[in-house]
Amino acid sequence: MSSRRLRFGIVGCGRIAPRHAESIASLHEQAKLVAVADAIPSRAHHLAQRYGAEVETDYRRLLDRKDIDVVNICTPSGLHAQMGIEAAQAGKHVIVEKPIALTLQDADSLICACANAGVTLTVVLQNRYNPPMQDLKHLVESGKLGRLLLGNATVRWYRPQSYYEDGWHGTRAMDGGALMNQSIHHIDALQWVMGDVERVFAYGATLAHRMECEDAGVAVLRFVSGALGVVEGSTITWPENLEGSVAIFGERGSVKVGGTALNRKVFWKVEGELEQERFLVSKDDVDPPTVYGYSHRAVIADAISAIADGRAPKTDGYEGRKSLKLVLAMYRSMETGREVCLSELESSLL
Repeated sequence: MSSRRLRFGIVGCGRIAPRHAESIASLHEQAKLVAVADAIPSRAHHLAQRYGAEVETDYRRLLDRKDIDVVNICTPSGLHAQMGIEAAQAGKHVIVEKPIALTLQDADSLICACANAGVTLTVVLQNRYNPPMQDLKHLVESGKLGRLLLGNATVRWYRPQSYYEDGWHGTRAMDGGALMNQSIHHIDALQWVMGDVERVFAYGATLAHRMECEDAGVAVLRFVSGALGVVEGSTITWPENLEGSVAIFGERGSVKVGGTALNRKVFWKVEGELEQERFLVSKDDVDPPTVYGYSHRAVIADAISAIADGRAPKTDGYEGRKSLKLVLAMYRSMETGREVCLSELESSLL
């Protein structure tokens, strides 16, 4: 593995960018933040000053820089694919926030562009790295739960109307609704643990906000394994976030991971094992201050390792595509009023 520090640039200096900057700073022996770019100069200057980086007001100038190896895309979701493609064509490795894109065609174009350019593509699915989620994944793979029967992903969060008045949140072109934005991490975690989904039926509605997309969505799933699932995601639970969780029920055990950012073992009963509650002892570790959690660092560290070793990162473009595909199937079901087979989405691309 090369010991040379990778040089990073961040495009988009909004809500999530500080988590990227902090993570890069914490990996200072392997990484250095060189420059940031944002269409709003004051936002770029604020982030740059805090982390000792340079400012570019045009992201294309950041992509043109020879002193940047990796570009982190932290812009509105509708811009992820195009900016990621441009970064790849400029020879930069790409780390893109969720979702990877808003259409499967765009996701595939980004995956293809990175492959053609010989650069690494990492999608930020940080909750997979949380210790309780890692334990849950290992538990399922060990077979100790037996056959999986039912899996639920629940996101009962609140966003004020002002959240949707920034020009992009809640729009079809740039964001999507409560399922695509707020719930996709939990949807990703559910399918990561339960396996591929075969069919989905969903309802969505805009109940409490003025916005283009849904602020509440519910879906029932049939997994390829025969197990069933339920997804509930919303931004209507006034006055605050109430729950974000993934629950798995098997023949020989029932487990639920929740907390602020899927960082707490809420319920953990497995046949032949002592019940585990409040698995992490540090309150800061159990309940991070934001729903972003602490695992962006792990995602970026894995990207650095993958680049050095010439391997695919653990959350590569194909992994990021899976949760996007599932949400898009839910959206198609909402639009058509019928059950959707996920293979239909693939055939529609042909």
